[in-house]
Amino acid sequence: MQIAYTKEELRAGLQEARGKRIVFVPTMGALHAGHASLMRQARELAGEQGVVVSSIFLNPVQFDNAGDLAAYPQTPETDIAVCRECGVDVVFMPTPEMMYSADRSMVMEETHLSTVLCGASRPGHFAGVCLVVCKLFNLVQPTDAIFGKKDYQQLAILRRMVRDLDIPVVLHGAEIVREADGLALSSRNVRLLPEHRAAAPQISAALRAAAVAYAAGAAVEEVRGAVEHALKSIDGVRIDYVELVDAETLHAPVADDRMALLAVAAWFGDVRLIDNIELVRA
Repeated sequence: MQIAYTKEELRAGLQEARGKRIVFVPTMGALHAGHASLMRQARELAGEQGVVVSSIFLNPVQFDNAGDLAAYPQTPETDIAVCRECGVDVVFMPTPEMMYSADRSMVMEETHLSTVLCGASRPGHFAGVCLVVCKLFNLVQPTDAIFGKKDYQQLAILRRMVRDLDIPVVLHGAEIVREADGLALSSRNVRLLPEHRAAAPQISAALRAAAVAYAAGAAVEEVRGAVEHALKSIDGVRIDYVELVDAETLHAPVADDRMALLAVAAWFGDVRLIDNIELVRA
């Protein structure tokens, strides 16, 4: 496995891979079993002849809260070990100074999908996501890239970016990886207080119950309201949003013949957790 710390090292390391299938898994580090799942899927997709590339870069531009950035866990040695174990061929680990010029003046902004859900409460977040992913796509030039569905809105926005800007990469959405008690894996989970960690699986439990109700024909507002009520019953939790929207447009209304998305964001102390589930009528 090669570790590239500069753009020049990355380009040199991928020179012989041009013309092959290059599958890319971008991460911000603090890798867990969810990231490992993405990398293993990338290895399978690339096959023996293809190349798997992963980036480990804590992107400061997508953080709207300086405290959240400062508290984000960084475990580079462990991250490298995870990449090696999962069959990654090239790991790109740049610094912020390498990725962004001091006088940078280019921005990227999506104007529809990013106005709701996390985008409504995290101004500038998805502009930062689009900017860094576009830069990484330009550097790696992958044929494919894999993103987890836990960040469902992110995946939808990146699909729109790839479509609208004609970026030649196929995006793949990977299912959410969960703990045994249902909590969606996240690098932020390690920051949860014990009492919050014990309560957090109630999110996924409420989502699963909602999926059953929705499939049975329950009204949109009834389903959404039940999840909101369940979260409000958790001691000390602050709800950011509970929304039931069209899975593609991320906006209401939702037609019965289209897939819906039930998405949640809530604060457990100073840790913001997100989760979601795709819904279909039976």
